Amino acid sequence: MLTLPFTYFSVYLSLCLYPYLQAELGLNEHHQNEAINYMRFARFKRGQCLKTVDSCFQDLKDSRLVEETFTVDEVIDMLDGLRTVVHSEVESELINTTYTNVLLLRQLFSQAEKWYLKLQTDVSELENRELLEQVAEFEKSEFTSSNKKPSADLIKPKLAPLHEGGSELLNKTVACLQEENEKLKTRLKTIETQATAALDEKSKLEKSLKDLQMIQGDQKTNENQDIAELESKVAALKCQFEKTLNDSTANQKFLEENLATTKHDLLKVQSQLSTAEKELEKKFQQTAAYRNMKEILAKKNEQIKDLRKKLSKYEPED
Repeated sequence: MLTLPFTYFSVYLSLCLYPYLQAELGLNEHHQNEAINYMRFARFKRGQCLKTVDSCFQDLKDSRLVEETFTVDEVIDMLDGLRTVVHSEVESELINTTYTNVLLLRQLFSQAEKWYLKLQTDVSELENRELLEQVAEFEKSEFTSSNKKPSADLIKPKLAPLHEGGSELLNKTVACLQEENEKLKTRLKTIETQATAALDEKSKLEKSLKDLQMIQGDQKTNENQDIAELESKVAALKCQFEKTLNDSTANQKFLEENLATTKHDLLKVQSQLSTAEKELEKKFQQTAAYRNMKEILAKKNEQIKDLRKKLSKYEPED
């Protein structure tokens, strides 16, 4: 009875580490087989401890109980000696049980660390009577009612090491990251190519816009030259009129007589000048060059609008 908690604690340790119900102990088939193996080891150690305790009592019987009557002091002396021996044996077994459980935890934690996992245990649950009774029932059904011999799958004394599991997982993760990195590089190159093409197109559009502005400037210059020529003619007529007035005071009357005529001629000239300007403008508008230039300007204006729309797509948003 002194070693029963050792068996229950050992199996309950497995319950704490694997809490998903799939069988009697809440473990999958593989882990339950491992728990059964450990329970078999614990039962063996318990049997050895009980045999040691029995041998202590048997030694006492064989060595001290040879007389029919004993005094109180002799009985006390025998019981004290028996207590010392049994205490030593039980203490040694309990210490060994503690070290054994630490080694079991070490195996489980070592395997978890290879997968970069952190396991946790709840020591306060080790005295849960309900779960301890569940373990006792499992032991009773597994070892008492069925006297089957352990199969080859149940007597593996060691946990299978996972030397390459963690590194393989890391290699797969690195491979996935490298593949994603290559995809991002390809996408970046594509975006850079598109951006370069957009900049080239923007430069071409700016050059076309400057050419259109130069064409419009030349057209305005030609119109200004025509107006300047007409103004020069008017100025020449004015000079001639002033010169006529200043030629001689003697001819003032003649000049006055001719003044009306001159004024009439001047108005006529101005009318002719206005008519000439209108006809010149009308003829200029009727020329193929003007119509072509007008159509070109209209097309260029449409192209500028389209180009500005395209440029707005490539410019970054604020």
